[in-house]
Amino acid sequence: SEVYDPTGAGDTFAGGFIGHIARTNDISFENMKRAVIYGSALASFTCEKFGTERIAGLKSNEVAIRVEKFIDLVHFEINDI
Repeated sequence: SEVYDPTGAGDTFAGGFIGHIARTNDISFENMKRAVIYGSALASFTCEKFGTERIAGLKSNEVAIRVEKFIDLVHFEINDI
């Protein structure tokens, strides 16, 4: 999808990050890494429409799909170190 309006993406990231931490009640480093992924995925939805238009009707299955795509995008292995 295309970036339409990035306004609010940072706030959405923060809400997704803190929301994940609060939902899981886990402040471990591993869970914080997962929270970064959730926050980033949610922020990406915010950029797709003006203001809160895109995230207002967001469904949980859409978030799950975006999180999986995000994980696939950023997952890498370094074998030759």
